[in-house]
Amino acid sequence: MLARLFTSSKRSFSSLSEQEILAVAIAAEEDDSRIYQAYADQLRRDYQASAKVFEDMAEVEDTHRKVLIDMHRRRFGERIPLIRREHVRGFYERRPDWLRKNLPLEAIRREAEAMEAQAYRFYVEAAKRTSDAATRQLLGDLALAEQGHEEIAAMLGAKHAPAEAKKAEDATAHRQFVLTYVQPGVAGLMDGSVSTLAPIFAAAFATQDTWQTFLVGLSAAVGAGISMGFTEAAHDDGKISGRGSPIKRGLACGIMTALGGLGHALPYLIPHFWMATAIAVVVVFFELWAIAFIQNKFMETPFLRAAFQVVLGGSLVLGAGILIGSG
Repeated sequence: MLARLFTSSKRSFSSLSEQEILAVAIAAEEDDSRIYQAYADQLRRDYQASAKVFEDMAEVEDTHRKVLIDMHRRRFGERIPLIRREHVRGFYERRPDWLRKNLPLEAIRREAEAMEAQAYRFYVEAAKRTSDAATRQLLGDLALAEQGHEEIAAMLGAKHAPAEAKKAEDATAHRQFVLTYVQPGVAGLMDGSVSTLAPIFAAAFATQDTWQTFLVGLSAAVGAGISMGFTEAAHDDGKISGRGSPIKRGLACGIMTALGGLGHALPYLIPHFWMATAIAVVVVFFELWAIAFIQNKFMETPFLRAAFQVVLGGSLVLGAGILIGSG
């Protein structure tokens, strides 16, 4: 958890020089052009209109790359630093070609929207950190161009019905809610629920002392909550990824991590060991299925996959804790 903060090799966006900002932008435009061309190739047979839009977007991204290279050549010379967006904290990692094959049009549309929204935020933040007037103007112009692309991407779909403003606002608000609260919260709930199972039930069966078991569970839950909260808040400031305030995300992740651990620790406030254990097992059952349901509803994880990952994984951890404690 916290170890990730000290082992990460990624740079913070604020540490980049103006030359490095241009280098990241050049590499990003080249990658996005290739991605859009791959989408166009994939969609051409069934969705010719959408394929043409992606071809045009790929061509524009390539034009942006050339303009950025010209700016770099004028200011810093021919050698472009080898730094890409995957080297900078906060960028979404782009899927490789083999993971993008056979995506449905709706999934492609959503990914294109996210790509353009992130590119827009990158150029806005980059322009703020640039002192050269010509470079600042170029980055601002590219931000507007990417914003226009995001609107084009939002209109791609199987049906091209006019979108109502209210609908678009609701969709944007829902997406932001998921990014800022649901995803960090679910990650925390999973970590808190699953990672504390083994120590709590190992302590319970080793001591058969409900109060000592509760203290172990409380310390494990609170410790995990603090660790996960700080990790979530520190690894991405949200400016480029669009995931929202790091403080909000950190609180959501930390609180849900602690609650996930406390859920099956609180029954051990009951002094009768077997009654407390039975209630704790029932709580674990509902926790794991609730996490699988949330993943399916808000994070579009197939329900069977979520159940396999969360319920089966949690059950194995629970069994391991009981086995260790009984030994």
